[in-house]
Amino acid sequence: NQMSVALGTIFTLNAVALFVFPPIGHALGLSEIQFGEWAAIAIHDTSSVVGAGAAYGDQALQTATLIKCTRALWIVPLAFATTLVYREKGAKVAIPWFIVLFVAAMTLNTFVPMPKVIPTIAKHAMSATLFLIGSGLSLSAVRRVGPKPFIQGIILWMLIALVSLGVILFVG
Repeated sequence: NQMSVALGTIFTLNAVALFVFPPIGHALGLSEIQFGEWAAIAIHDTSSVVGAGAAYGDQALQTATLIKCTRALWIVPLAFATTLVYREKGAKVAIPWFIVLFVAAMTLNTFVPMPKVIPTIAKHAMSATLFLIGSGLSLSAVRRVGPKPFIQGIILWMLIALVSLGVILFVG
């Protein structure tokens, strides 16, 4: 229940960001580069970052995609560092499988020509995954967990969006 509500919160906020960020960016007069930076920092899901960037302009799309992919690459060293820092004394270090598969997918995509059918298969697999996650989210699950995680997610999302926007506007 908690995982379903957490993922539901993230997906809901990503969908909101996809439609709300571009008008806010225009209203604030953000350049395409500024908007791309903001979208890449403040929106969690890569596909929503790409969608918001594309809605804002070509340069926003390129900037948002580059920064978001760079952020995603940080998963690898951070996962290894976290594993080493928080492991128990004398315990064998377990490397998370999703990190190994992430690195393998990046390497394959970089060095091995992929058949044109792979993106189509990946889109269908992602749709199936999102459907399965969504099917685990029900009103009863939300009731059991309560509104606090959703409210916390909204507060943190707004805080990140506002702080990152402030840094981009006044520091960057």
